[in-house]
Amino acid sequence: MRLNIRGKLFAVSFGLVAVSLLTEEIYLRPAVEADLLARVHDDLGARLALVAHAAATVPDVDPARWSALAADLAPEAHGRVTFIDAAGVVIGDSEVPLGELPHVENHRERPEVAAALAGRAESATRWSATIHRRLLYAAAPLPLPDGTRGVVRLAVPVDQVAAAVARIRHIVWAALGLAFAVALVASGIGAEMLSRALRNMTAAARRMAGGDLEVRVRPSGGDEVAELGRALDAMAANLATTLTSLRTERDLLGVILESMQEGVLVLDQQGRMLLVNPALRATLSIAANAEGRAALELIRNADLQSILERAQARSGPVTGEIETGAPTSRRLLVHAAALPMVDGKPQGLLAVFVDVSEIRRLETLRKDFVANVSHELRTPITAVRSAVDTLRLTLDGDPSASERFVDIIDRNAQRLGSLVEDLLDLSKIESKEYKPEAAPVSLRAVSEQVLTMLRSRFEAKSLQVTNDISAALPTARADRRALEQVFTNLLDNAGKYCGAGANVRLSAREAGGGLRVEIADTGPGIEPRHLPRLFERFYRVDSGRSRDMGGTGLGLSIVKHLVEAMGGTIGVESTPGKGSTFWFVLPTVGPSKGPTPPAMGSDGEAVSTSGPSKGPKPPAMGSDG
Repeated sequence: MRLNIRGKLFAVSFGLVAVSLLTEEIYLRPAVEADLLARVHDDLGARLALVAHAAATVPDVDPARWSALAADLAPEAHGRVTFIDAAGVVIGDSEVPLGELPHVENHRERPEVAAALAGRAESATRWSATIHRRLLYAAAPLPLPDGTRGVVRLAVPVDQVAAAVARIRHIVWAALGLAFAVALVASGIGAEMLSRALRNMTAAARRMAGGDLEVRVRPSGGDEVAELGRALDAMAANLATTLTSLRTERDLLGVILESMQEGVLVLDQQGRMLLVNPALRATLSIAANAEGRAALELIRNADLQSILERAQARSGPVTGEIETGAPTSRRLLVHAAALPMVDGKPQGLLAVFVDVSEIRRLETLRKDFVANVSHELRTPITAVRSAVDTLRLTLDGDPSASERFVDIIDRNAQRLGSLVEDLLDLSKIESKEYKPEAAPVSLRAVSEQVLTMLRSRFEAKSLQVTNDISAALPTARADRRALEQVFTNLLDNAGKYCGAGANVRLSAREAGGGLRVEIADTGPGIEPRHLPRLFERFYRVDSGRSRDMGGTGLGLSIVKHLVEAMGGTIGVESTPGKGSTFWFVLPTVGPSKGPTPPAMGSDGEAVSTSGPSKGPKPPAMGSDG
């Protein structure tokens, strides 16, 4: 049975009272009783001496005289007075009538009588067969008138002693009862005072356990309970500080994990997921309830399993690459290492996933670029060297042939120059050195200006060019020189690859908050398999024809970078046998913030009102597909 503070204090008080009662019964009562008996013995001896003195005046041994004397002395001695002769015969007794004295048994064998006849005073306690009571006897020698030694005996009931002991016991019990009542009340008051403070501390401790670390007991006093309360307050303050620090660190760690582009995975010693950050969830399409489940159950990848197993078996980190499947194929670099042991037990595994897909793609592009540049440079260089070697042989013997080889050298040198220029321009754009200066530009004016420059080429191939770009369209926000290069390259490509008599149409419209420009032709078109790679460097649909036309394979790539540098997008749509449509979208100038469009001349070209443009010149480009 569980006891509260009140019950425990009451039990202690009850135990103290019980111990007191037991002590009284075992030690105090017998001691008091013995002390009373000793006092009775002393008093009885004194009275016995007085009775013996009074009996010394009796002149003879007549029983009548001794019986009368015993009857007279008993009230004064407050006891039973008995006179016995030397033979042990009772000759007088205050409790026995004179006529019954002959019938009283001989007292010579009584211990106190035998001692008195022998000359010693002695006492004894026993049951009296004559008066049927328990008496305390005291006997002393008594000289009789006939010269013999008799005995005078005084007896008092033991009930008087028992009554005195009972009175003392009642007093002790009453005192102990009062003490018990006082202890009960005092323990109740003390328990209430103590339990109130403990209840307050218990309630505060429960609130602390529930997370409320701002609660305080604030006890008063200097006893142990107050010290406990102050210790509880200090513990709460320390816990609050520690938890605040832990929450700050946890929140910081959470923000770091959420903002990391790298994936983080923490496993326990059984290979179950303890932590997965958002980046890894998105990369590997891991469900939100992944914590607690086996990692290899959700990420089925043999390479990853091998990396994790090696990391668990080794003391150092393990690095490897894995490739993910659907929905998006990615290349991930995995750094895995076992967590430090605690008390000799493994704590799990930490794995960091770094997406190296772009790096691997760029490495592939670099290799392809080096291979393509080498291939593109090899052809004109080989042609030049061959022409030089041949020119040496024909320089004196065939002057007309020498002129032809000089033309070959010149054409290939120009091709090499164009290729180098385009490479430098593309490098400048990709390295962000080229910063287009965006300004309001009229699409109609720029397109007319470019068409004027290319008109002779179109007329030479009998191409029908139509410019349907309206002068009423909003102005585009673009770099004018870069936009001229975009138009020049796209129109020049249309002129190169369209057959004689084909149609080329320029159009523009507002679309999605910008201006969409389309250059459509009725040429041979492009097969769908070529469209995704058409804007790559050195990519050609027809390599031989492109080289024959002087193309470097970089024009469309530069156009793409220029459009994107001006905040736009570019694309192509084509159907084999029906023609192609190259389009790009540029942002427009807002109606409230944009400047007034430039005035237009009679030929559709914008008329400058502030002198020549001071913006940076875009890189010069060749025009090819």
